[in-house]
Parts: sequence; C-alpha cells; structure tokens
Amino acid sequence: MRHMDETDQKILRILQDNARTSLKDMGEKTFLSSPAVSSRIAKLERSGVITGYRGLIDSEKLGYHIETFISVAVSGERKTAFYRKIEASPQVLECFGVTGRYSVLLKAVFPGKEELERFQKDMETFGKVSVQVVLSRPFENRGISVEEAPVMKGS
Repeated sequence: MRHMDETDQKILRILQDNARTSLKDMGEKTFLSSPAVSSRIAKLERSGVITGYRGLIDSEKLGYHIETFISVAVSGERKTAFYRKIEASPQVLECFGVTGRYSVLLKAVFPGKEELERFQKDMETFGKVSVQVVLSRPFENRGISVEEAPVMKGS
C-alpha cells in the first residue's frame, strides 16, 4: 500500500482495539459514512495491510495454565520433519525462524508441567532446547503503531 492517510490510521487503530466495532461506530469516530468506512477497510484488506480478524482467547480459561516460549536448535536436514511435527502439535500457537544460537522459537501452551516436560523431551530429539515459562504479562496484544509505520513516512 503506497499511501495511508490519518483516517486509514484511525480505522486500523480501531480495528486493532476491537475488530468487532461496527461500521457505524467507526464512521462516527472517523467522520465517514458506513459505506465509506467499509470501502476503506476493503482497500486495506486488498492491499494486504489487514490480513485477517481473530478472537483473542484466554488460554488459562481453557485449561492451559502454562504458557511458554521454547527455543530449538534444529539442523537444516531435520527442519522438514521438525515443521511437520510442530504443525501437528495443537499446543504450538506460533513458530518463528530466528537468528542466533537457536534456529526456531515456538510459543506454546500446556495444561500442566507433565505435558510441558513430555513436549520438551520430544523437541530434544531435534536439537538443543531452551524453555522459558511466562510468569506475567505487563501488557499484551498491543497493536502495531500505525503512526510510526515506515510506509507512512515519505508516502
């Protein structure tokens, strides 16, 4: 997307705060009609700026009391098998290829320590593993600062 104005930025902020905000409410906040808001959202979706909508779910309320970040040093020849394994692992929420000592970073949740320990041992078959258990979240799900986005500068 080549150019976003302040109204597009405001729409993105609103959607990041609550994607279920009605077009009418967004229109009131941006001084646009509902069809104009809908048109702008469609443009942002077509351009790939908006990639989807999701409900945020409290994993603890579903019985997943342990949230973790797991680093795994997976060698190149094992990556295909590793990715197949974690794609089939419902406790893995996100997977990132990263630089540094470890090649993969996983975000995963577990009901208890036994399940975490079993998963850790399973991951050790692919390489060195480091597990960090989340103790607190000073803040979470903070949206991207649309005002500071590089695409905005010099557009």
